[in-house]
Amino acid sequence: MAKSVKLADIAARLNVSTVTVSKALADQKGVSEAMREKIKALAKEMGYQSPSEMKLSRAGRSFHIGVLIAQRCFDQQNSFYWQLYQEAATRAVTRECFTMLEIIEQKNEKELVKPRLLAEDKVDGIIIIGLLQEDYLCMIEKNIKVPFVCLDFYDKKIECDAVIANNFYGMYKVTDYLIGMGHTRIGYVGTLLSTCSITDRYFGFCKALIEHGLEVRDEWIIDDRDRDSGKRDDEFCFRLPDKLPTAFVCNCDLTAGLFIEKLKERGYCVPADISVAGFDNYIYPGICGLGITTYEVDIEAMAWETIDKLIRKIEGKSYKKGISIVDGRLVIKDSVRRMV
Repeated sequence: MAKSVKLADIAARLNVSTVTVSKALADQKGVSEAMREKIKALAKEMGYQSPSEMKLSRAGRSFHIGVLIAQRCFDQQNSFYWQLYQEAATRAVTRECFTMLEIIEQKNEKELVKPRLLAEDKVDGIIIIGLLQEDYLCMIEKNIKVPFVCLDFYDKKIECDAVIANNFYGMYKVTDYLIGMGHTRIGYVGTLLSTCSITDRYFGFCKALIEHGLEVRDEWIIDDRDRDSGKRDDEFCFRLPDKLPTAFVCNCDLTAGLFIEKLKERGYCVPADISVAGFDNYIYPGICGLGITTYEVDIEAMAWETIDKLIRKIEGKSYKKGISIVDGRLVIKDSVRRMV
């Protein structure tokens, strides 16, 4: 390790006192302008750092972090991703870093238009929040020149570091809770394969049913969005089977809230007629007035883990590679009733 340069080293080279060097570097009186310039020039040449500069250097550099989010993940109802971004931005500030958000428009995603943050080489690292289309994500991986981390999703076809919620075990716990409340006929609401999170949660649901010897019935697996576009607009509707189970678990609380409203339209009361549980413990205001039993995603821990992982990658330090899974907790509210 190179020896740090001291005031005495500079003083010895110029045959002056350390007091003179200190005054010159602090722009204090008592030093001629010519000598002040000589001292500053030599200090720069020798690589001298003041105590405050050395403290800042030890604390780490300040980085600019780009955040990419697909437009379809950032509509007004998907405020979960906005909250995730806010937590990441907050954590970045505590690490003396700053975030720059870019929303990837659907047209640009489809036409594989490179994000401006990458094209203009403005950032030291990238966080990708929410699933991007596979070919677009592959394009980013091929063109990116800075470290990146995926937040709230992973992709099996590319080598990437990611931070996700415990989707499998979380939904297993939600489903196991419903079974403990006496429900033996349970359905799942979520479009399989539309995101890795929805599919992982489905398999957690299946594990709980299979362990209790219960049947996973295809007619009780209900889509909550268009598989290709991810949209759930006015033209999309839940297709309910003729015979309904006593309970449903939904892949997220937004879906659960919308599904409860759909059941009400059909004349069902939740939870008196049908129990409904969700996942993430975040629902867009105004969707549903009922407290939804759910698995709370630890958004803060996920965001902080992502920022810490990315900064270590930027700095070239060791870090936990691959997928980091962040646990949450079961939250009991009003949308599930005990079967007699």
